[in-house]
Amino acid sequence: MDSINTDHSDLQERLLSHTARFYDKSFDWDAFPSNSGFEELERAQMRYIGAGGSPKVNDASTMQPDHFTFSLIYKEPGRYAACHSHEIEESFLVISGALVVGWEQEGEVVEVTLGAKDMILNAREIGHGFRVDGVEPVLMSISVDVGKPLPPVYHYHPKQHPSELARQFGAQPGKTLAFDRKGTHPLQQLMGQFVVRHHELPVIWEAAGFTRKIYVGDAPGAIHHDTCRKEMWGLPAGVTLKPFTRTAEEAVMCLEGSVEVVWLDDEGRESSVELGPRDLVKTPAGQPHYLRNNSAAAATIWTIIGTTGEDGAVYAKA
Repeated sequence: MDSINTDHSDLQERLLSHTARFYDKSFDWDAFPSNSGFEELERAQMRYIGAGGSPKVNDASTMQPDHFTFSLIYKEPGRYAACHSHEIEESFLVISGALVVGWEQEGEVVEVTLGAKDMILNAREIGHGFRVDGVEPVLMSISVDVGKPLPPVYHYHPKQHPSELARQFGAQPGKTLAFDRKGTHPLQQLMGQFVVRHHELPVIWEAAGFTRKIYVGDAPGAIHHDTCRKEMWGLPAGVTLKPFTRTAEEAVMCLEGSVEVVWLDDEGRESSVELGPRDLVKTPAGQPHYLRNNSAAAATIWTIIGTTGEDGAVYAKA
């Protein structure tokens, strides 16, 4: 956990050190050495918080992780990620394009296609991979729900298995099933608990004047889990929240529009940054802060909080 420095002269510097600008960062095409030499596995990673599934844990341009990592992944049509598993949950949120995600057990695979703002929380120890079958690239965020995850365990990599089998995430002929929440196959039933469709989630209107769609947390339609809470917020133009604090860290990435993140010191003095699309601020546990939208258009924000329990935050309109 980051310590809170009450020296106002240092507040802006601290806020800027917890801010990541999309235009300042770059995509790393060599983030995953296990893909080297396999053109069909090519993907690029932009690291914001921690290294995620990449072994590049000493990247000085990223923020230190606490309870989760955060990165963007870019993948072109025709490419795929080999079936692998983690010791902890890993979420994929599609920002643009259409992504096919497959889960594998004993040579059987269930595949789901995710569109923009859809999310899957990949269960721990379940083999999973992803593929771009459409005509446009996919941009997605990946968050691993632990600060320093272990390296992925590969189940069907073209280094050890035929390329076509690896592309199908290990599915034997005729053993690929479509995603179906009402399906009778155990893997269909399991995946059904971990897929969130943006359009199916209820809109929660807060009295503070903004909306929340809860992807992971205690709410109807959400994935109920014990690691990190994940939500999509909509801030109409002109909305300003009152300051609040959390007992866990929070990361907010602006997806659409613009939003200001404001930090306060112990004497109530403020420092702020304005975020545009794909900019991010990580606010440490215990840091008083709030959000405001001073623009003429609504803003959409992806929010990850380092706990699914009560975190002390109270939302009120300024």
